[in-house]
Amino acid sequence: MDLPLTGPAGFLAATTATTLTVHAAPLAGDPLRTPPTGQPAGLLVIEFAARRRVRLNGTLIAADSNTLRFDVDQAYGNCPQYIQQRTLDPGPTAGPAPGPVRHGTALTQRDVDLVRAADTFLIGTTHPARGSDASHRGGSPGFVRVEGGYLWWPDYQGNNMFNTLGNLAVDPTAALLFCDFVTGQTLHLSGTAAIDWTTPGIPGDDGGTGRRVRFTPQALVAGRLLPLRASAVTASPDNPALTGQLSARHPSLPARMSSS
Repeated sequence: MDLPLTGPAGFLAATTATTLTVHAAPLAGDPLRTPPTGQPAGLLVIEFAARRRVRLNGTLIAADSNTLRFDVDQAYGNCPQYIQQRTLDPGPTAGPAPGPVRHGTALTQRDVDLVRAADTFLIGTTHPARGSDASHRGGSPGFVRVEGGYLWWPDYQGNNMFNTLGNLAVDPTAALLFCDFVTGQTLHLSGTAAIDWTTPGIPGDDGGTGRRVRFTPQALVAGRLLPLRASAVTASPDNPALTGQLSARHPSLPARMSSS
């Protein structure tokens, strides 16, 4: 599962050259409220207002009700592509009581609407030998499609590191996090993902790469777990134009989740 962690400037502290302490913890109701230590973890530190991001991969070595501590194996920045610019401020419901949280295996229409309206989501993947990774995906609202019980999105031109796609090639396990930055509503999805190769430029291949990712959700957690809000957004100038709604559903696979 992916989870949002937020805090004031300084809530992230590099206590040694390879140790990151996060002075924040998942809210009550978050699927990772009490994460077990000793497991691989991928972190994405993102500043939407400045369109900056840094990826940190390593091991969760300590966790309590107020802090998380990570032993970092990899740390590197990514370019600002596809980051929508927002200034995030504390929301009216910020605090330890986010409200009711729904666990399930079926997408509601509200979930589908949140996904289809999203211009941003986070994806977590893993590798059997190299650990976990968290990455950002962005585009114009509607770039993530929901069809036949699946989610899919075109893979855009990026930094040519292929961390996410490389992980999925050896382990299809994946987790997605969608956030509504106006209401604070969040949607965590766990499942599996596969890379589909298409003819470059066909409808739905917005970035012209001939690649898309098809995600099969298996479990969800929905709630108001983002304590920050942003009503204004400036779209990334790199967002490709949407080019159609070509179905990515494999005809031999049944739908796993309903969309009603």
